[in-house]
Amino acid sequence: MRAPALDAPAAAVHRSAMRANYRLQRLFVDTPLFAGATVETDRSQANYLLNVLRMKDGTELLVFNGRDGEWRAVLEPKGKRSATLRATTLERSQPKPADLVYAFAPLKTGRLDYMVQKAVEMGAGVLQPVITQHTQQPRLNMAKVQANALEAAEQCGVLALPDCRYPVRFDAFLESWDPDRALIFCDEDHKTDNPLERLKPLRGQPLGLLIGPEGGFSDAERARLRALDFVTAIPLGPRILRADTAAVAALALVQATAGDW
Repeated sequence: MRAPALDAPAAAVHRSAMRANYRLQRLFVDTPLFAGATVETDRSQANYLLNVLRMKDGTELLVFNGRDGEWRAVLEPKGKRSATLRATTLERSQPKPADLVYAFAPLKTGRLDYMVQKAVEMGAGVLQPVITQHTQQPRLNMAKVQANALEAAEQCGVLALPDCRYPVRFDAFLESWDPDRALIFCDEDHKTDNPLERLKPLRGQPLGLLIGPEGGFSDAERARLRALDFVTAIPLGPRILRADTAAVAALALVQATAGDW
């Protein structure tokens, strides 16, 4: 069913209201959203809203589906185990997907969960696992990756959900990379401790960031990366960082110096 069009003044208001409303509970729903749309919650969502948060009939919350923007909705309980959400007002229009490609060697479960959540919070539009020579966790639970990405989006006001891609081998990753997109990789052997001068020239370009595993990139992988024209190697300062810490530090540097901050 096609969503009814907003009148021009209302549409202008909604387009300008781009900051998330953190006073209301946010919930992802995989259902088309428009004024008057009704959403049947699944059992876990109903339990969370009715029994954990103890929401009552008529409580307002925010819903989004990654396609139709963010809508204010009203809760309509149906007993203690099910509920309907009725969309009322468009709060934020759907933005363009984030353009940053975040590629990473999978980490051990706890650290991987943290890294995925932080990548989504910090503007990654694509999550691409890459199997390197020293990757200690080559098998990846993609359902859990997607769940962590979704949870981060719900909590942090993200509307454009990241594209969670299946793992690829290091060689295949580089062979399929678009050379018009700059690829930044964190190289602990780089000779300078200042990454800013290397990142500034990349401002305005489409970007990708590659983070290695706990054991770092192999010498052969570093050599191959350094030989490619579209690759920029950066250090992360004089300290040795864990892979999940390095991921957050690198994302902050890239977004602040060459990204969308």
